[in-house]
Amino acid sequence: MKSLLTILLFFCTLSAFAQVNSPVEKETEVAHKYRVSFPYFIVTDQIGESWKDRQNTQMIELHVKRNLDNKNIVGVKFATWRLFQPMGITWWDGLLDKLETESEFYPGYLRETGIGVSYQRMLWKGLFATVEVLPQFQTYTDLDGNKLGNGFKVYNSYHLGYHISIGKKKRFFIEPQVHSQHWMFDNNSPDGFKELDDKWRNYFLFEPNIYIGVNF
Repeated sequence: MKSLLTILLFFCTLSAFAQVNSPVEKETEVAHKYRVSFPYFIVTDQIGESWKDRQNTQMIELHVKRNLDNKNIVGVKFATWRLFQPMGITWWDGLLDKLETESEFYPGYLRETGIGVSYQRMLWKGLFATVEVLPQFQTYTDLDGNKLGNGFKVYNSYHLGYHISIGKKKRFFIEPQVHSQHWMFDNNSPDGFKELDDKWRNYFLFEPNIYIGVNF
């Protein structure tokens, strides 16, 4: 059932791309057709700590989106990150305490990389909702970087935020938002990783974030 829901969600997002050249309705004029954005913390994380630190996720994320009209926006998402503990440890599980004690750390790292699709709907003024589907290839390594195995999962996220344009021509913008995510088909975890993954959830709720971007 979960597999079917994910496949349906994926194709529903893809179907939004088909509206670009719709023969029925005339394309609505928009101030900017494309936008590029990324999470603000990617910049601050690299300034504040070393790339090779044990708790550095080494995250890179980039979004390229097309404004179909003033309400519907579709895009492509590229993301890669390195996990040092299960992603399913939520705030109420004592996430910050576990980061400090390192009690749930993997016996190595899990690198996840993928390219997916997104659909964003403007709801009211700057308020928007977004759904993203990101298939990911996984690489497990030990602490010395030696490869232990490969895996695959589908990472889905759901966002609610507010779009704030900046400047006279509204070329720049920020999008404060909160999002929740869940994942499935997570498999082939090596021993030591699997025990920790099975211990925790396959979702994370209410993660705050800020995206910054430019229209063109």
